[in-house]
Amino acid sequence: MKQLWIFVVLCQFFASHTAAASVPRLELPRPEVGYHGLVKENERIVEVTPKIRVTGGVNCSFRIVNKHHGEAPFEVRLVNREEGEAELLTKKTLNCEKRKNYKFDIAAVCNGISSNNATVHVSVIDVNEYEPMFLDPSYIVDVDEGRFYENIIQVEAEDEDCSPKFGDICKYELLTSDQPFIIDSDGKIKNTEPLDWEKSHNHILSVVAYDCGMKRSKPVLVTIKVNRVCRLGWKAVSDRVEYMPGTGTQHMFSKAYLDLCDVPCHIEKVMAKVSLTTRHIGKGCDRDTYSVDSQRKLCGASVDSVDLLPSPGLGAEWTRTLPTDDGHESDQIYEFDGRTNAVVIPPSTLPHNLTNTFTISTWMKHRQHGTDLRSHVKESILCNSDDHKMSRPHYYLFVRNCRLIFLLRRDFTEENLNSFRPAEWRWKMPEVCDDEWHHYAVNVNFPEVTLYVDGQTFGADEKNPEIIDDWPLHPTVGINTTLVVGACWEGKDNKMGHYFKGFLAGLSVLRNKTEKPEVLSCLHRCKENLEAPGVDFLEPGMQLLKNTDVTEVTVEGNNKTNLETLFRQIGYVNSREFPTPGRRNLRITTSVTCVSGKSIKVPSLDSYVMVMQQEQPIITINGTMNLVCKYEECSHGVKIFSSVSIFVSSKDHPVEEGVHETEDEHLKNSLEHKLDSCTIAVYPPLNPDHEDFRMPKNEMAQLGISYKQSKDGITISGADMIYNYEDILRHIHYMNRKPAYYLNRAFKLTCSELNGRFVSNEYVQTLTVSHPQVEKIAKPVAHAKVDRHHVEFMASKKSGEVSYLESNLIDTSEAVAMSSASHTVTIIIVVCVGFLVFMIVLGVIRIRAAHQRAQDSRDEDQEMAWDDSSLTITVNPMEQIEDEERETQPLNEEESDSSDDGSSYHDELESSDEEAEKP
Repeated sequence: MKQLWIFVVLCQFFASHTAAASVPRLELPRPEVGYHGLVKENERIVEVTPKIRVTGGVNCSFRIVNKHHGEAPFEVRLVNREEGEAELLTKKTLNCEKRKNYKFDIAAVCNGISSNNATVHVSVIDVNEYEPMFLDPSYIVDVDEGRFYENIIQVEAEDEDCSPKFGDICKYELLTSDQPFIIDSDGKIKNTEPLDWEKSHNHILSVVAYDCGMKRSKPVLVTIKVNRVCRLGWKAVSDRVEYMPGTGTQHMFSKAYLDLCDVPCHIEKVMAKVSLTTRHIGKGCDRDTYSVDSQRKLCGASVDSVDLLPSPGLGAEWTRTLPTDDGHESDQIYEFDGRTNAVVIPPSTLPHNLTNTFTISTWMKHRQHGTDLRSHVKESILCNSDDHKMSRPHYYLFVRNCRLIFLLRRDFTEENLNSFRPAEWRWKMPEVCDDEWHHYAVNVNFPEVTLYVDGQTFGADEKNPEIIDDWPLHPTVGINTTLVVGACWEGKDNKMGHYFKGFLAGLSVLRNKTEKPEVLSCLHRCKENLEAPGVDFLEPGMQLLKNTDVTEVTVEGNNKTNLETLFRQIGYVNSREFPTPGRRNLRITTSVTCVSGKSIKVPSLDSYVMVMQQEQPIITINGTMNLVCKYEECSHGVKIFSSVSIFVSSKDHPVEEGVHETEDEHLKNSLEHKLDSCTIAVYPPLNPDHEDFRMPKNEMAQLGISYKQSKDGITISGADMIYNYEDILRHIHYMNRKPAYYLNRAFKLTCSELNGRFVSNEYVQTLTVSHPQVEKIAKPVAHAKVDRHHVEFMASKKSGEVSYLESNLIDTSEAVAMSSASHTVTIIIVVCVGFLVFMIVLGVIRIRAAHQRAQDSRDEDQEMAWDDSSLTITVNPMEQIEDEERETQPLNEEESDSSDDGSSYHDELESSDEEAEKP
């Protein structure tokens, strides 16, 4: 019985182990999580994580045992029996838009035995299969003209895709980019500029939408209708008016009319004002770009005025270091930085004593320096102070704390010893610190001082200007003054101080007289302005008003119709020959007052004049460039520019070399254009001891043309017609009292128009001195020595020296012959000792005769003549040959016994003080 029980237990044990080994099992690391699968809408295979795999059984299959949410269109297929791997498939194409997620359980069945259940989660991945669709087939909206809208209309589109990536709308776009509208990401459309019914009654836009996958919709049309709204103001006024230089007056508002939109108003007064803004052009507007001298001449001013800030050039080198505009579109403008920029005026330019009557005038642009301490610091415009030991200003024009201040300290005399007189004038005015160009002129007729601002007398009162009295300067010995522009020289500390920060132009001083008020007004006058209507258009009850510069024209009265007629006659004119191109802003302000006292507010209107670029002139100087003169002609003076002609042409019609204009063309050219300066540069520089120019002074005085002359050349200045300049140039004589010093002379001529804005070509006139041919005459040995001395004396270094030892073998052999003759005479004297007394007497006689011949031969022309029959010399006048002195020195030492004064030709050229000749 006991054995039977043991057998049963063992059978049960083996049976249970065999049954456990044959039960299938799903490999799942975390059964509580289950399987997760992803499948795209357009695919069948589900990507499952982790992979479905069964172990512990054979002949296995899979089935869905539990559907948590209804339908589960999936199946599990065994793909690898050995490994037990399976894949999950969809039975049909899934649609994310209908159902995004599925959940069900699966189990493995092997030989009829099922495994434990495992949960499967499947998510359907969206595919961008749908394009956005607008909610409305089209959109129409009405808006009023002249307004800005933040949201004219909002369009909206939808996408049927299930995911945010493909189902949300991320962008709207306008396909009509040439319209003044934009659309944001929410579909809101707004205008970028006020709409104008006159330009377009309707705006039709094409709009598309994009989902976040950038799939675009079909376009939808948006129609924006513009409603006409009556707005008060001027109509038919162009935004831009083009002005071509040289066309005279151009009317800007020829079709303009004032629309009051039928506002109930019986007009009592209507006013319209046109303002021209030119502050950004040059010194406030287009003015003549002539030099100060030329401007004064054109305005009838005194020719004695001295320009302290001229354009850099011959005789005006002190302004070269100053920063300038360099554009030459307007006057020469100099910038001062307030730290380092200043110029010392050469003493020869202007006597420092201004006497009791004078005028100081300048253009100035200066701004206030804010709240810093610099507002209270002196900024020097013009200062004349002690050059050393002390720092006393004698006269001083400066800016301080928005005041223009002029200090005038009188010198000590017996008469004014105890005289307490006005010495400082302080004018307070906003113009000093408004950062705009203004013209200032201080007229002094001591003790009266008058200030002119922009050509008008400063409106003085009891407190403005403030006048300070002072004693005269105490007497000093050996102290001179230094005149500075842009700073003040402090002689005690030997440094500059009180620098000016701003811009200056046309600073000039007139001594012993004051400038006339009408001249100062002319100097400030603009060359561009508005042209007011003629009085013939005025009807009763209407009037015209304009300011001094005619940059503002006002029409007012009680007749709206006549106001419109007058308004259409307002024009713009620029009489400058070559105006500065660019924009000139216009502003129209209007006011209307009704009989009832009600005022109608009319908006201001802005427009502008665009001055077009004028064709630039080309100045060409032609003539016979090579000139030959004889000794006598050079001594009495030769016209170096007798054949010069000046032409003005354009880039399209340039003057060709060798081609001359007809007389009519040249006359027309000369009448249409002016020159304001010509410069003659001499190479090498003149020797003032025997060279100079003779100018047609009477003719120049009649024309008001001045000139400055130095060893480097001549500067002729003053605006005048071309034919007058030609006549002056043709009458300039070059004189050389010692023409044999030079073989050639070069004169470089350049002319300019509008203060250097347009410059001519460089015309080089070469003058060749024709040396006379001297016939050779056989002479005794002693006389040959004297002649040799003269030839040595006249060798010209400046015109290109030529060594006779190198260039003339015949002269060299003659020198050897002369040396041999001298030795023979010496031997005879030694041998003939017995005739010593006789020879001494004879020697004295011969020496006297030689000296007499040398004295007679000092005639200038014969002294400097030499035999050049076998010598031809061609020398470039622009070259400097420096080795002649070294080559000729031994010859001079060898023949020093025949030199009467021991001086050389080089000494004469270097220092004219050593030119004296001993008998």
